[in-house]
Amino acid sequence: MSAAPADALDPARRGRLFAAVAGVVVLFLAASSVPSPLYVVYQAAWGFSAATLTIVFAVYVLFLLASLLVVGGLSDHVGRRPVLAVALVVQTVAVVLFLVASNVTMLLVARAVQGAATGAAITAMAATLVDLDPRRAGLANAATPLIGLALGALGCGLLVEFAPAPTRLVWIVLLAGFVLVAAVLAVLPETAPRRTGALASLRPRVRIPAGLRGEVLAIAPTLAASWALGGLYLSLGPSVAAELLGLRSHLVGGIVVTLLCGVGAATAVVAFCRAPETLLAPAGGLLALGTLITLAALVLGSPLGTAAGTVVAGLGFGSASLACFGTLARIAAPENRGELMAVAYTVAYLAFSLPAVIAGFLTVRIGLRPVAEGYGLVVVVLGLTAVVARLLVVRARRGADPQRVDA
Repeated sequence: MSAAPADALDPARRGRLFAAVAGVVVLFLAASSVPSPLYVVYQAAWGFSAATLTIVFAVYVLFLLASLLVVGGLSDHVGRRPVLAVALVVQTVAVVLFLVASNVTMLLVARAVQGAATGAAITAMAATLVDLDPRRAGLANAATPLIGLALGALGCGLLVEFAPAPTRLVWIVLLAGFVLVAAVLAVLPETAPRRTGALASLRPRVRIPAGLRGEVLAIAPTLAASWALGGLYLSLGPSVAAELLGLRSHLVGGIVVTLLCGVGAATAVVAFCRAPETLLAPAGGLLALGTLITLAALVLGSPLGTAAGTVVAGLGFGSASLACFGTLARIAAPENRGELMAVAYTVAYLAFSLPAVIAGFLTVRIGLRPVAEGYGLVVVVLGLTAVVARLLVVRARRGADPQRVDA
């Protein structure tokens, strides 16, 4: 199928396609967070250690990052639809592997395949949203991953707590959802023309397109701070709720993730009218403040206090996502949208994964409480670093142009 510029599509159809692709993002990210509430079930059934659980998490991120580095910019050359179609097939294979998994080895393989599929899909989907509607793409790319993470964790928590066959039913539901994804891809027109250089783009690298380095580096601290917070909640959140706060329901593990990501998604929607750059410093401050409140409540053993801190941190999470992806949607040219999104998600997932993997191994050695508290302090430092970095950028711009008004 030849590429048709999105501008040439009927506005009503373009709007429907935009909503459908946003829904696909939600489903893919929901699939990635579904295992979080299930890990304790697998651990109890198969008797593996916390260190093994950390390896399962690390394998997912390793394959996701490898996929981002290798095929992150491929859709800029071969088109969005082929990359999305292959990613859907690979993701379906991963879900089938989860469905039939009977030991930790199969769990590792399933999580690796899922990481590869998610890494390939997420950049192509983000670029497709920008192709279809650059103005709303910043909001969609900020909110839909958070909505997906929230729905996946909460939905799985509900099924694990109240439905039969907790390690099977959720994967059957996802397979049914992937049938809808296939239907969306069948009617989605190609929005990116074919370009030469597809093979060269497969060389693993992280390259910021020329002329955009300053703007991308300006958002990197906020991007890293917000995704490090996400890694804290998805990796340790359910365990902290169960072991340190005594909330042992499987549903609570899902609610922990949902509270952070749900508040974040709502914040992105409410703040959509703000210029993305003006949100960078407030986002870093809210991330730091919310994490500090959560840590204080954790020391006091207060579930309500941790929930309040999570809400504040969620405000920062959503503001940071809108600030970063809104900026990327504004600056990304059609020929490098996939590549630019790959850079952003590489930074995001490195911040998401490295502290979480280190925390997982340290938990085995020194215990959950000191690790959770130390991880939280790292997020606080990253949030404050994002605030300082943004203020320095504003100061430098005002020095270069005294008439410029910048927040």
